[in-house]
Amino acid sequence: MTRLDTDDAVATETASECDGPRALLLEAREVPLGGVRAMSVRRALPQRDLPLVGAWCFLDRFGPQVTRMRVEPHPHIGLQTVTWPFVGDVRHRDSVGSDVIVRRGALNLMTSGAGIAHSEYSLGEEATPLDALQLWVALPESRRHGGPAFEQHSDLPSLTLEATAGEPGAATVVLGTLGGVSSPATTYTPIVGAEIVMPPGSRVRVPLDPAWEHALMGVEGDLRVATHVEGADDPVDLDDEHLLYLGLTRDHIEIESTDGARVFLLGGEPFEDDIVMWWNFVGRSHDEIVEAREAWEAGADRFGAVVDHGDERIPAPPMPAVRLTRRKRRV
Repeated sequence: MTRLDTDDAVATETASECDGPRALLLEAREVPLGGVRAMSVRRALPQRDLPLVGAWCFLDRFGPQVTRMRVEPHPHIGLQTVTWPFVGDVRHRDSVGSDVIVRRGALNLMTSGAGIAHSEYSLGEEATPLDALQLWVALPESRRHGGPAFEQHSDLPSLTLEATAGEPGAATVVLGTLGGVSSPATTYTPIVGAEIVMPPGSRVRVPLDPAWEHALMGVEGDLRVATHVEGADDPVDLDDEHLLYLGLTRDHIEIESTDGARVFLLGGEPFEDDIVMWWNFVGRSHDEIVEAREAWEAGADRFGAVVDHGDERIPAPPMPAVRLTRRKRRV
């Protein structure tokens, strides 16, 4: 999905490093996306004080809503897009020749490398129920200048989560590795993305890698998280409008639900570098972003042509009047 908004620039301030467990409840902000879609999303990442969780640099939820999606061809650099649907079907087309239907239960993973373009349409001409997460993974230096790719995985592994009360939970490993279970999808940094389903009346233990940082995003239902962080409220109630940042050095987290819940776990090894993120681009400098924007506006071969599209495309917004800066963690 393209961003029709831009954050323009993030002020450079004193950076902070995470050195242990956290219990930071961060509100997802409402972002109206206007245009032909007239859609709105709730954006949980990036946060002003938390630009990344591992290599995860962007998290939107579009839905639940009834709408007609028409996202015309637009570009990406330096990232992977992860689309994880809950409700509705979307047609994905891109400049490496992909033309697929995005459906519940299947991971859709697009790797931009140095440049790719794609479009997203809901099926049919009428408004339809849609609900999904779309996330971006920042690519490391070793991969971000490479070629584009797309893959779809409908046979994803699951992990049974040990219950300390009630019935066990279940985790679908969407990307990366959780508890020794690995997704077949291609990754370039140590990472995890997993959907966790909680039965009613359950309390379960989720295994974590203590060298990684993690966060939980509520999707539906009631959820309480035992954080064991001194000075923080414990447990923390998590709903579908908040992201709970858990920090580092945890080997597990315990979560419980009265009526049943669904939550998305994201995490990974702290990313190798600070990033510059603007519009649909993830880079390392202002000049790099300018170069990518100019290439898109000029119709350069860098981004290719999207399957079955003509001249229609989303134009890049104007660059801000100030230089873009790298996003610094401040928590």
